Amino acid sequence: MSAFGVSALRIVWIYPDLLSTYGDQGNALILAYRAKARGHRVERVDVRSDQAVPSEADIYLIGGGEDRPQRLAAERLRRDPGLKRAAQRGAVVLAVCAGFQLMGHAFYDEQDGVLPGLGLIDVTSHRGTERCVGEVVADVDAGLSVGGKPLPALTGFENHMGTTLLGSGVKPLGATVRVGHGNGAGTGVDGAHVGKIAGTYLHGPVLARNPALADLLLSWADGDPAASPVDDAWALRLRGERLTAVGA
Repeated sequence: MSAFGVSALRIVWIYPDLLSTYGDQGNALILAYRAKARGHRVERVDVRSDQAVPSEADIYLIGGGEDRPQRLAAERLRRDPGLKRAAQRGAVVLAVCAGFQLMGHAFYDEQDGVLPGLGLIDVTSHRGTERCVGEVVADVDAGLSVGGKPLPALTGFENHMGTTLLGSGVKPLGATVRVGHGNGAGTGVDGAHVGKIAGTYLHGPVLARNPALADLLLSWADGDPAASPVDDAWALRLRGERLTAVGA
C-alpha cells in the first residue's frame, strides 16, 4: 500500500523547455522508477515555461541551463507562486546547477548583472573567477542518511562559472569536495540543503549516479526511511567507473 493511499506520488519537472541542458530528465526517470519500487503509484507532470506550476505535488525537480534560459525561468517563477507555495508547505525540491542558483536570493546574469532569485534557501550566487568543468566527488553532509546509513560520496559532472555562498540557515549537500569545485573554486563544498530542499551543481544526471540521494528525497516525501528495494548493480557499476576514472 502506498503511503499516499489511493493518490499517486506526484513528481513535477519544471521547465524542461528551458532548463534541461545536461539530461536532467534522468532525475525524474530515476525517482519514478525507485518510487514504484517503494510501492507508490507515480504521476509525472512536465511543466513547460508557459504553464503554471502546480502547488500540490510531492517532489519538484528543476535542472540546469544557460544564461538566457535561466533568466527567463527566473522571471516566470517569480511571477508564478506555485513552486514557492509547494516549498512552504513542505514539498521536496531538488535543484541542479542553474536551478540551484534560482533557489537562492540572487544570481549573476551576463546580460543584466545581478538578478533576484526565488529566496527559497539562504544562498547567493555570484560570477566566479574561473569556469568549473569536469568530474566532482564530494562527501555528503554527515547529518543525512537513508535507512540509518550515511550516504556514499556524491559523484557528478560540473560545468559552470558560478560561485555560490551559503548563509547561516543552510548546510552544504556535499560537505567536503575531494575532486572538482562544487559551489565554486575555493568553497570546498557542493550544493546546499535545508528542510526538504536540496541543491547541487552536479549533473550526470545526479540521481542516476547517486541512487542513495534519490532514496533520500523519496524518504522526505513519503516519510519512510527505508531504501528502495531495487537492484543497484548497474548504478554501482556506473558509480565505480566514474570514481575510478578520477582516482577517488
